[in-house]
Parts: sequence; structure tokens; C-alpha cells
Amino acid sequence: MLNKEWKNFKSGSDVRGVALEGVEGMPITLTDAVTEAIAAAFGLWMTEKTGKFAHQLKISVGHDSRISGPRMKAAVLRALTKSGFTCFDCSLMSTPAMFMTCISKELDCDGAIQLTASHHPFNRNGLKFFTKEGGLEGDDITTLLEYAQDAKAAPVSSGGNIIAYDFLSVYAAGLVEKVRASVNSKSNYNEPLKGFKIIEDAGNGAGGFYAEKVLIPLGADTTGSQFLEPDGAFPNHTPNPENEEAMQAIMSAVIKNKADIGLIFDTDVDRAGAVDSVGTEINRNRLIALISAILLEEKQGATIVTDSITSSGLKKFIEAKGGIHHRFRRGYKNVINEAIRLNSIGVDCPIAIETSGHAALRENYFLDDGAYLVTKLLIKMAQLKEQGKKLDDMLIGLGEPEESKEFRMNILLEDFKPYGQKIIDELTAFGEATQGWEIAPDNHEGIRFSFGKGEGDGWFLLRLSLHDPLMPLNIESDSAGGVKIIAYKLYAFLNKYDKLDLPEGEKEKEGY
Repeated sequence: MLNKEWKNFKSGSDVRGVALEGVEGMPITLTDAVTEAIAAAFGLWMTEKTGKFAHQLKISVGHDSRISGPRMKAAVLRALTKSGFTCFDCSLMSTPAMFMTCISKELDCDGAIQLTASHHPFNRNGLKFFTKEGGLEGDDITTLLEYAQDAKAAPVSSGGNIIAYDFLSVYAAGLVEKVRASVNSKSNYNEPLKGFKIIEDAGNGAGGFYAEKVLIPLGADTTGSQFLEPDGAFPNHTPNPENEEAMQAIMSAVIKNKADIGLIFDTDVDRAGAVDSVGTEINRNRLIALISAILLEEKQGATIVTDSITSSGLKKFIEAKGGIHHRFRRGYKNVINEAIRLNSIGVDCPIAIETSGHAALRENYFLDDGAYLVTKLLIKMAQLKEQGKKLDDMLIGLGEPEESKEFRMNILLEDFKPYGQKIIDELTAFGEATQGWEIAPDNHEGIRFSFGKGEGDGWFLLRLSLHDPLMPLNIESDSAGGVKIIAYKLYAFLNKYDKLDLPEGEKEKEGY
């Protein structure tokens, strides 16, 4: 059983903690000793999983641009080589590229460790683990932390060694060849993106390689690309496609440089967003709609798995394109595992995608890979150009909400789950008995109700966070003022729960 100290390192299917000083009240928790213990635990777990000795196994290690990455990498390598593993030091890497070290014949590693904390602040870091089957599950992380807590490791053995390897170039070359083969341009096979101006904003994360190693070899003009240099202090903006400042930065760059498209990644490149030629975001519902339209051209009738907060307009768009929209629980591992499950029972499901920009395609091992996602967009853009069309044309018919709002309400209890579930259950019963409240028949998380015109002209989704004492509430409306109307209905119901911290600052402004 994990004690509180070690339990705090678990974040879903990842390990996360504070790895750098600089924020008051946040001492370093991912010390060298802790990092070594967790790496050693993964080594033991790998020997148990494969039935092999450490000296028979290969493990790759990489990191994103965080300042603490090299220090933590050194700790990981110390722990693994001590037990006799052969380690490939890949240095700066994207998270998806780390998984590919296990799949690619180039390295054929048995396991991989990426040091990353995604879009979290500069002082945090973490460990993400892969095998040839994909990323570890939450239960696996619990096992690793239990081993680390108890100082368990594979037996000390001789023969461990470190081999420096530039696998990021191998990974990028694979994307280049995919574009060339997919576009198959008769006029310019080697440079199918020639004539396009494509701007990248890497936010000083690990994604700067995409402009240099993918776009330029394909002939694209990348003038105006920004923040490509790795810098773990993130001096320009948070590397996060959901961050408003980050999106404004790439939107402005696209307009200023008259680009055909702008691309933006999070820190470790497992998420992405885009901006069209007039500076409009291709993000959240629009990003899902675009990749869905591309995939549904390839296979009519396919099922698109998304997280639970996608819009009603997106559902209609997917259905109009001949697809089936399957909403599921939030969390990138949740949607990926649901897509894998559907395929296993014979449902044709080519993608699992969250509104956050996590997108995992079946053709790419159901790996959430931001670089692969935008590569699919660029392939379609080049194909459409040869037909005299633009990528923007594929979003024609997408209905978008007039208003949307997210509230995040804290539950003021340590044992928060029963209280939160009680609220959801009682709200469900109330809504089912109330005229004008229409329950969503296809909801897999929390409770979702829709309202007609005059009653809010939209929907809300109230759910319970999996790990935190928090209830996120999403409201969307197709009419001006609709969010306020729906929020007021909810406030009248939720106000009786004294352990639910309603957002005081929004009561007047949004109906709360």
C-alpha cells in the first residue's frame, strides 16, 4: 500500500512531482534519490513482465526541454545501468518519439522512459513509461511506486552501458517519408509542401525539430516560425494549445506572415493545435471536426471517439459526414482505451481524440502524437491544393456555439467522491423530472442535459474529477445569453450543497 508521500507522485498513468526550485512553498520532491528509485522500480517491473534478465533488455531514455531534464536523466541512467540494462540516451525527445524507440526496428527497445510534465509549470517534471504495447496504465504506475517506496530493484549486475543515440532524426525522417508517399505529387515528389508557408510555434518545448527536420525537407517556407529553441524556463508563453496566450501568439504570427497554416505543440509534442490562413483557431471542436472529416473520407461509417465535453454541433457535423460520434470520459488514456475496446469488438474506430489536442490514430499504434496529427493535416492540405481546394473547405457545415464556459467547483471534503456522486445522482433525478430538461442518451461521464430555445438553447455537463476534489461544469449555448440562463438553472439546484464551492466571482456575471 502506498503511503501519502509516494501516492502524491501518481498522476493518472504518469509520475509527476516538483523537480526544480523557484516557486515558494514548493520544495523539490523528485530528488535524484526518488528518481533513481522509480527508474529502478521500472527496471524490476520490466524483468518481471518480460521474464528476462536486465542484461538482456534495452531501455531508451529521453527528456523534453525542461531545465531539470538532464539531471533527472542522469539519475535514471545511473539506476538502470547499475542493474545491467543497456540504455540508449536519446537526450531531447518528444514523448511520441520515445514510444517509437520501442516500435522502430532501428532500436527495438523493450521499454522507454520520457522525462516530461507536459504543459505544467517549469518547476515540475515527471516520468512517462512505455513498452512495445504502449504507455503504462494507472495500475502499473501504482505498482512502480510501491516498488520504489520499498526500494525494490532488479538485482545489481555488470554489463550495463549507455549508448548515445539521435533517434529524433530517425522519427522525423519517418514523418517526411509518410508525407511524400501519401501526397505522391507528380510535379514534386520530394518537396510536396513547396509553395506553402507553414509557421510553427514550439513554445520553447521539444517540438522545434518539426520545422527543421520535417517542414523544410518537404519544401515548406517556415519564415516566421517562432520559439523553436528549447528553453525549459518557457520565456515566451506556456507551450500548450489550450492556453489563450499561446494561441494568440501563433494566430498573430500567421496573420503577420500571411501563412497558409500555423502549427503549435505542447512541451512534449503529444498534443497539437493549428491556425488557418485567416488566423482562426483549429482547436478543440474544430480540430476534431477537421481530422474527422479527413478520416471519414477514407472510411465512411467510422466511429470517432472523443471526450465528453465536445459540442452538439460537432456531433451533427460528424454524422453529416457519414460517421458516428462516440463521447466518452475525459482523460487521454480513457478515450484511447475506449477506441481500442471498440475495435476489439468489431467497431471501425480510426481515432481517439480529446478537445485538449490529444489525438491517437489507429494507423499510428493509437499513440497520442501531436506531430503525427498535424502531419495528417498537411498531407490533406497538399492533396487539396492539387484539386484547387483549401483545407479550410473541409470545415464547411460545422455548427459552432455562440457561447461556452467552463466552471471548476471545489468539493470541500477530503473524501470527496461520495459527495460528488451524490450531487450527480440527485441532479440526474431532478432533471429527469423537470420539464424542458433533456438527458443525453449517449453520455458516459457525469450528467449531461440539453435545453431548447428560450430555455438556454444549449447543454451542460457536470462531472466529477477522477483524482481531485473538483467538479468541472461545462456549459454551451447556441444563443447569446444562453450560458447565463443555463447557469442560473443550475445555481438554483446546486446552491443547497454547502460543501460545493460555487464560483463566487461568476454569480452576477454568468448567472451564478
